[in-house]
Amino acid sequence: HYMDVPFDLSKVMFIATANTIGRIPAPLLDRFEVISLSGYTVEEKINIALRHLIPKAVEDAGLGRNPLVFSEAALKKIIREHTREAGLRELERKISSICRKITRKLVKQTMDPTDLEITEKRVDDLLGPSQYHFEIAGAKDRIGCATGLAWTETGGEIIFVEATKMMGSQQLILTGSLGDVMKESAQAALSYIRSNTQIFGLAPDFFHGHDIHIHVPAGAIPKDGPSAGLTLAMALLSLLKGKPCRRDTAMTGELTLSGRILPVSGIREKLLAAKIAGIKTVIIPLKNQAELPTLSETLIKGIRIVTAGELIEIMDIVLKDS
Repeated sequence: HYMDVPFDLSKVMFIATANTIGRIPAPLLDRFEVISLSGYTVEEKINIALRHLIPKAVEDAGLGRNPLVFSEAALKKIIREHTREAGLRELERKISSICRKITRKLVKQTMDPTDLEITEKRVDDLLGPSQYHFEIAGAKDRIGCATGLAWTETGGEIIFVEATKMMGSQQLILTGSLGDVMKESAQAALSYIRSNTQIFGLAPDFFHGHDIHIHVPAGAIPKDGPSAGLTLAMALLSLLKGKPCRRDTAMTGELTLSGRILPVSGIREKLLAAKIAGIKTVIIPLKNQAELPTLSETLIKGIRIVTAGELIEIMDIVLKDS
């Protein structure tokens, strides 16, 4: 088309990559076979860094003759607090940045022998303050605040859903850069609770003369999808029953008007995010149980995984003193 030269493409295989297939036009996507590749665990990232990324960065920075050593603790800190991705691009950039700074010290002849050992304590000195923080460990259990798991283009993420009630005119206020599907999930969660007040021990007119405000922090980041329905409902129940949600218990699942929990995608990535954040218990839909045998032991080690088909089954797990 551009050079007016004929090519025989009958034996050519085209391979395309994308972080998400949501923006690919449907007619084009229909002509591809889609192969999904999940993100790396922390242990896998450390192994790849030690075997490939660090030797390459050391060579590129002109440190080939200097035995630069990264400790595993330092790599874990870089992965958890200075990058947020399913792949390795940002990790490679951070490692290269450290190597270049060591080279600069070498050229200026200000390098100390201890500079060749990158420890956990030296990571912040070389890369600056941590960019990402997980407020799970030691965080306070709060009424109306539930912990959820979401999937984004960069992999799994922890989200917090906060709910509060005030005098008003029966409005449901939703903030936090929520998409249409997530807004509908919040409305469905509230309708389910209002239609089952007797089951939950709530006053039938709890919404009368009040407004309910649901907020998902990090409002600059767009959020959408139905998998937060369960988290939204538990934040509301925590608020209305006056019982705090366990901060170290995270959940994912689409909620129906009858209280059923429907399966969601991205279970591996969500469990990976939960493990990095120090979550102790993860609640997933019952129909996602078939995926658990395919997950590696290192991924699910130390995490209690609970499967549930209906919301009523998990109240004792999520709410304290329920």
